[in-house]
Amino acid sequence: MFFKAGLLSLLLLLASRALGVLRETALAAAFGSSGMADVVIVMLTLPDWLAGVVAGGALAYVLLPHWAQETPAQQQATQNRVARRLLWTAGWLAAGIGIAQVPLGALLMPGLPPALQGAAHQALLWSAVALPAAMLAGLWAARLQHERDVVGLYSANLLVNGVLIAALLLLGGTGAGVADGPGLGAFLLLAVVLRLLWQGWRLRHRGQRAQPPAPPASLAPAAPAIPAMPVAPVAPAPLPGWRVWLWAALGAGLPLTLPFVARTLASGAGEGALATFNYAWKLVELPLVLAIQLVAALAFPAIAQAHADGKDAHALARAVRSALVMAWTLACASAAALLAGAPVIARLLFGWGRMQAPALEQIAAWGSAGAWGLLPQALLAVALTVLATWGRMRFAVLAYALALALLLLAGVLGLTAGQQLMWALNAGFMVAALVAWSALGAVRHWVPLRTLLAPFAALLVVAWLVQWLGPADGIAPIVPIGHGRLRELVPQLLPQLLLCALAALAVIASGWFSGPHLRNALRS
Repeated sequence: MFFKAGLLSLLLLLASRALGVLRETALAAAFGSSGMADVVIVMLTLPDWLAGVVAGGALAYVLLPHWAQETPAQQQATQNRVARRLLWTAGWLAAGIGIAQVPLGALLMPGLPPALQGAAHQALLWSAVALPAAMLAGLWAARLQHERDVVGLYSANLLVNGVLIAALLLLGGTGAGVADGPGLGAFLLLAVVLRLLWQGWRLRHRGQRAQPPAPPASLAPAAPAIPAMPVAPVAPAPLPGWRVWLWAALGAGLPLTLPFVARTLASGAGEGALATFNYAWKLVELPLVLAIQLVAALAFPAIAQAHADGKDAHALARAVRSALVMAWTLACASAAALLAGAPVIARLLFGWGRMQAPALEQIAAWGSAGAWGLLPQALLAVALTVLATWGRMRFAVLAYALALALLLLAGVLGLTAGQQLMWALNAGFMVAALVAWSALGAVRHWVPLRTLLAPFAALLVVAWLVQWLGPADGIAPIVPIGHGRLRELVPQLLPQLLLCALAALAVIASGWFSGPHLRNALRS
């Protein structure tokens, strides 16, 4: 059962991330790296970002253990109580966005030209309208996670991305996207409402399945009528205190805040800089989520079980070592692929429609700089998994808080160019990784240096070859799909993508032959 659920979760997660990338591709085709692209990106991401920072991860951290100790009736009562508070909070936040739309637009999009200020204000209003539904969706997602409904949990985002992709393709195909970006707000509201309807249907379906069927009236035994005694409803347990919610919100919200703040700082460089940085970060985010964080998530049960056993320190060290070797090797391999082929990857993902070649060059350059940040994020992902197992999430909050402080310091010093911000993020992730691993202590027993040095050395060789020979040349605008030129570009793109794959495989092979740790991790 667990294998089937895990495989289904993985497939739905991959599908969700693939649709997320397709959404960015459609956005780049419709708006390119224009100021309107800045407006649309903020409008589409602000509701879910606010919901994730205020409530998203905190709901899972706090409510899942709480619900585990309650009856179904108590769980429903707790859910209703939290829903009322969330909607109240969302209402106040939405009102604040509506009142402060002018200074908020200047804060989030400082490089936007005056001609687009009106569009930015309309976009913020649409985000405010969609915020309550996004908040409630976070709560219902936590309940679906508690019910282990992986289909309802992951397919909700598929629905949102599908609606937004259709809207972007429609606007891009009709040419209305450049002038009517805030018109996407109606599609955003439709997407979040459909997500709520889907989640509500799945929760109701799970509730009906959980109820035992009533026996047929013909089979029910006859019994004398006895007056029913009133039964007092069992009150739900008190919710955890504000300190628990605060630490959970910080632990879940700070990782989401780092790229959001970096993107905002990048906007100060002028029109379209926010969109360009957003596309460049997607080059880094995709391997981060699909490889590094996925390894950490899959290693969580083994690490938790080894910690629960308590007596076998070797089992815990073995589980952590396997996760670390796997995450580090995949991080080095992904970084090698990005360094070798950032231009062709950027061209393939974002070089459609209205995207111009200079913007693609910036996306490739900034993505290549961000590739080095995958290495400390691999260390950080494994360390946070162990800290979560040990119940020491305060150190994780401290680690991310220091990373955010370093990023804000770069903004104060004027280091707001896209490449500078990528390196500031890399430095912040490195500081966070050092803090997290320092909180663990037993690094000497868990870190196989020889196995980690081999893929890193191979990555350095790839980086030197790219510096000497140059990356796979892929910077050129791709014509829209409807023009029929994609078939002509396939023979040109395949050899360049093959070079990226060879660079990644060379890094993985170095880890494979350097020792048994990677081979053992793959077998476990």
